[in-house]
Amino acid sequence: MMKGKTKIKLTVWQFLSLGFLTAIILGSLLLMLPFATKSGNSTSYINALFTATSAICVTGLAPYDTATHWTLFGQLVILLLIQTGGLGFMTLVSSIFLIFKRGMGLYSKNAFMQDAGSGKLNGITKMVKRIVIGTAIFETLGALILMIRFIPDFGAGNGIYFSIWHSISAFCNAGFDLMGTPGGEFVSLSKYASDPLVCLTLCALILIGGMGFCVWSDIIDCKGNMKKFQLNTKVVLLVNSVILVFGTVLFMVFERNSSAYAPFNFGERLIVSIFNATTTRTAGFSTVNLAELSESGYLLMVIYMFVGGNSGSTAGGIKVNTFTVIIMGMLAVFRGRKDINIGKKRIDNSLLSQALAIFAAALMLVMMSTIIICALEPQTTFKAVLFECVSALSTTGLSLSLTPLLSIGSKIILIILMFAGRVGILTLALALGAKRTAAEIRRPVDSLYIG
Repeated sequence: MMKGKTKIKLTVWQFLSLGFLTAIILGSLLLMLPFATKSGNSTSYINALFTATSAICVTGLAPYDTATHWTLFGQLVILLLIQTGGLGFMTLVSSIFLIFKRGMGLYSKNAFMQDAGSGKLNGITKMVKRIVIGTAIFETLGALILMIRFIPDFGAGNGIYFSIWHSISAFCNAGFDLMGTPGGEFVSLSKYASDPLVCLTLCALILIGGMGFCVWSDIIDCKGNMKKFQLNTKVVLLVNSVILVFGTVLFMVFERNSSAYAPFNFGERLIVSIFNATTTRTAGFSTVNLAELSESGYLLMVIYMFVGGNSGSTAGGIKVNTFTVIIMGMLAVFRGRKDINIGKKRIDNSLLSQALAIFAAALMLVMMSTIIICALEPQTTFKAVLFECVSALSTTGLSLSLTPLLSIGSKIILIILMFAGRVGILTLALALGAKRTAAEIRRPVDSLYIG
């Protein structure tokens, strides 16, 4: 009697990780095709893999200038990867289920819940529709506003194309741009540093995309009534507002005498500061030479990149939600309280454990990667390498012009960081980790001295 074949059952976290990995591999193969580059030569696999990873992980780090190296085909492949990474792998899978009018099983719903950051299984179909429709609306509005400036600057055809591209890239917090020219690569949006229409439109797209799909849904369900918002929505809106205002003020103060801000008057400096406080939330665009920022401004950018955006959004970093739980947990300990209270609500202490685990893991990954790349690239500075590693793990994409100069080994490390940052450190750990057994043995309690 023949035994039946054993079916391999993937966990939700393994399914999500493999989904992103598959998209990266397919994208890298397409980018290797000779007609994907303007030179007509095949791109080396490591650079094609790096670009595909950066696009699907909505990072923005690039070994080549997107406008000057890639043809229209290559650029469209990158844009498709950005949109896939921004929406989330499971959102696209769920959309296909809806298009063909097939119901989602429990496994698919669990996977979507993890990918979108939702805490509820019910209402998944409604959430998918809101994500897809909301994304289309915001990206279209952003593109229409950008056309006001880009069509006069680049002509009708290129102006429309550039507007659509940068709207999608901003909303997905990707940071890829098409502003480079032969002899003027990697200039990002420096031409529009003091342009309020372009900068503030992109800032709005970045913030809305980085807000989180569950936040959108809650705002719609509550019809904008803040008293009815979930705790997560209130925290996201409040903390993001504080971070934006605080960052804008600090950039204005720190860069008052820096060469990066020297060409601008007060009003223009305010626009640049708002943009810097926003783009560091994992968007990756830049309007000034980051190498000319003050040491304080540099460190502020590193901190903002590390924190990132919100859970269940297009943004990366350890997330604002994680950062808030750690801060509130710290305050509770300092006050001698066992409970972690936020407003009139109490959160479970297990969330603090998860938040600290994510924080510690992210910090260790950044430090280990920085040490290894510094050893592999002795000609580089610690400052540039640390910036690059934080940018990769937080899927920000800002750079001190180091990416094109790195060796294969260093690029592989950054690829791993970008993948871990987009999939999520906790998701990746659960995907690679062993299954917990029901009869887990509990050890005797002891103590350690702390502080």
